Amino acid sequence: MDYQFDEDILFLKKNVRAFVQSEVEEVAMEIEREDKIPAAIIDMSKEMGLFGLSIPEEYGGLGIGMVGKCALYEEIGATHNGYTTLIGAHTGIGTVGIVELGTKAQKEKYLPPMARGDKIGAFALTEPSAGSNASNLKTTAVKKGDKYILNGTKHYITNATEADVFTVMAVTDPSKGAKGITSFIVEKDFPGFRVGAVEPKMGLKGSHSAELILEDCEVPVENVLGEEGKGYINALKILANGRAGLAARNLGSCQKLLDLSMNQVLEREQFGVPIMEHQAVAHMVAEIAVEIEALRSFTYRVASMVDEGEKVIKEAAMLKLYGSEVYNRVADKAVQVHGGIGYIADFPIERFYRDARITRIYEGTSEIQKNIISGQLKKEYS
Repeated sequence: MDYQFDEDILFLKKNVRAFVQSEVEEVAMEIEREDKIPAAIIDMSKEMGLFGLSIPEEYGGLGIGMVGKCALYEEIGATHNGYTTLIGAHTGIGTVGIVELGTKAQKEKYLPPMARGDKIGAFALTEPSAGSNASNLKTTAVKKGDKYILNGTKHYITNATEADVFTVMAVTDPSKGAKGITSFIVEKDFPGFRVGAVEPKMGLKGSHSAELILEDCEVPVENVLGEEGKGYINALKILANGRAGLAARNLGSCQKLLDLSMNQVLEREQFGVPIMEHQAVAHMVAEIAVEIEALRSFTYRVASMVDEGEKVIKEAAMLKLYGSEVYNRVADKAVQVHGGIGYIADFPIERFYRDARITRIYEGTSEIQKNIISGQLKKEYS
């Protein structure tokens, strides 16, 4: 299917591409060395409205659908994945819960500053004992008067050090298992909330993950997000909604790797000819191109289903699985195509190779996606 973007999306897509190429790419190696995204890049991203991709216009966002968001995510994915993750985590799982589940008062309070990028969002589900088994939460929330008191520890939380607003899952009724989990909007300045140890990572430099520690953290009752006891279902919905966006970011990274690889195979000579003339190399770039086209079609198909309000539990899981696996295969082939230079840290290929690996783990491992897919298939065929 050929997706035709409207003029507004094409205009935004062109501007984002120019920004990525002229500004973010210029500081990509600096981000890698310093493990920090320059303030100037953040400020320019705010001015372009990139922090408001998922937020309706009435709250100051761009008000675009999933297909439009994926078009922009694809451009953003073509640069340093640390920057990509900062934007993606905020506009995806960090924001979508409030947009989809928030009360009018919650939306009016949180979405305008989040759309401007004045407040960064994050999603706090994972715990030491609750990774793939997301229902096994130990963080508790006990109602006392007009507040809930939260106690527990979250870890591997993307944007933890930058975020101001967190969607936090906690157990309000331990006797009900997954049905006893509730979602909360937690601000970084709430009493009893603090960011713990920052976790050094293999890749995604500039995107910081850390522990969140809640010690008698006081959360007003009006900050319950959605209904009490629906937190686990909410978490699954938030994660499923973001999977098309993550696939689009992976798609952008794959396209960048193909561009770099084609430059390499057309310019580098071995045995008196460009290495593109050697069949083994030509076949690798051909395989990369096929994978990209398949991922592009799948991404925009699922994105259009989301915009049409269709149920996408199975398709979103398939796309997350396929997109992350494609990115890893493409990154591996790109290193091989580049040979020794693909393994050198002064060049971007090895960075993409390291960054690709996390996509098979975060926001639901490849194995969990297979569980979701097989579970949905069982329902369909029973």
